[in-house]
Amino acid sequence: MRGTAVCVAALAMVCAMAGCGDDSSTGDDEGPIKVGQIVSLTGNYAPLGTENEKSVKLAVEQVNAAGGVLGRQIELTVRDDKSQPDQSVLAFNDLKGQDVAAVIGSPFSNSALATIPLVDREKIPYISLTPADEQVNPVHPYVFVVPATAGTYADRILQYLKAQNITKVAVAYDGKSSYAKAGFNGTKSKASGHGITLTATPEFQTTTTEFSAVFNQVRSSGAQALVVWATGAPGVALAKQYATAGLNLPVVFTGAQASKLWLDPVGAAADGVLVASSIGVVGASLPDGAQKTAINELAGPFQEKYGYAPPQFAQDGYTGVKLLVAAIEKAGSTDPAKIQAALEGLSAVTPNGAYAYSATDHAGLKADYISINAVQGGKFVPTEWAMQQLTAVAGK
Repeated sequence: MRGTAVCVAALAMVCAMAGCGDDSSTGDDEGPIKVGQIVSLTGNYAPLGTENEKSVKLAVEQVNAAGGVLGRQIELTVRDDKSQPDQSVLAFNDLKGQDVAAVIGSPFSNSALATIPLVDREKIPYISLTPADEQVNPVHPYVFVVPATAGTYADRILQYLKAQNITKVAVAYDGKSSYAKAGFNGTKSKASGHGITLTATPEFQTTTTEFSAVFNQVRSSGAQALVVWATGAPGVALAKQYATAGLNLPVVFTGAQASKLWLDPVGAAADGVLVASSIGVVGASLPDGAQKTAINELAGPFQEKYGYAPPQFAQDGYTGVKLLVAAIEKAGSTDPAKIQAALEGLSAVTPNGAYAYSATDHAGLKADYISINAVQGGKFVPTEWAMQQLTAVAGK
């Protein structure tokens, strides 16, 4: 008995010296929880990235003001990928060296895709703020996507068009954007399932500034509607030129345009245009319930701090923090492997909708939480069809 007690005491001393049972990624469970963010603050995707950064910082401020996570404060370290994939890789390596518990990723799909091989190798949870389907198909164990994927957006847009008895659709897309290509591929693969035929698929480039050739293809194809997959400047230029192109067809843009960053430069030409967005963008139109409460946790403070409603990219950043915090709380740990396991079984209501991640689904967000809006007087207003759909899930 005495020998057994001595052995137990010796083992306890060894464990204490070795840090056995320490779940902290930093080895200091009393210190801050280190979280990294890779974001586009300069370059072509800066308009998206700055909204991501604002909302991520706001969410972290709120969490810390409420006492933190597991009794610890979050320490956020931000790195600019300069809208360049290689800079995202460098930023991830830098953050890895600082022993972060997780990384919130870039809004630029190409940056995220370049970084994922490192995420796979280093096994650090990566909360992605870009919707490219390749991040989760196939599943990468440590990669979790926040925005609805491009394919999910495609499915929702097709649902809407089918409900309007539209059966012939043209799709224009940016062939240099991973997001736009994924959206086009999703539209192409799902169209027949909704009884829709693609009559024309004109491709343009991120640098394209004149779209008459695209419009000519659409005009001669017999299409009843046009769906546009683009990010940044092409989405603005195409919308402004469409207004004077003489095409009397509905045009549908995606979540990449669900922002004042698109509305403001397009101006009056945006009126009547259809834009898909997360449910959070149109939260003010929803009935009271758990979903609207989650949206208002972001909407009010963001409006007060920045003077305008949170756009799509702010919805994504804030939601990313909320999902990460929920996973850390569920894990009871900041160990990356335990956070990853917690994320795979996480269900949570956020401004973007209700997530249900699993081992086989690292997107976690259904098309039910995407709204199809009409632009009216410089605002996104849910269509009648969208309101019927959203009301069915808003109280969940």
